[in-house]
Amino acid sequence: MISDQHLDYDVINTLKDIMEDDFRFLVETYFQDSHSRISTLRNAVAIKDSDGVRRAAHSFKGSCSNLGALHLAGLCAALERDSLQENFAVLGSSIDVVENEFALVQKMLQEILI
Repeated sequence: MISDQHLDYDVINTLKDIMEDDFRFLVETYFQDSHSRISTLRNAVAIKDSDGVRRAAHSFKGSCSNLGALHLAGLCAALERDSLQENFAVLGSSIDVVENEFALVQKMLQEILI
């Protein structure tokens, strides 16, 4: 089941407490890494590499979960499962949904950094 909660603020507050001044670096690294993962997902779909989609979605799911991006982690989990069907048209549109959710999460996290 995919959570409709975009961010888990308990996770974020715990990370802020633990990381202190390094929290900003963590979030900025997450942003860079996420852009790279989305690009990897798109490339895997373009070359019809379902295993590449599965691995990239699994990895992205973990980083989203670690940062408290619950809905995005759920979308990545669905993408990971859907990659087994090898329906690349559906996978492409699912990546669009993932990318849109990431844009929202990025905006919300940037607001926290202010």
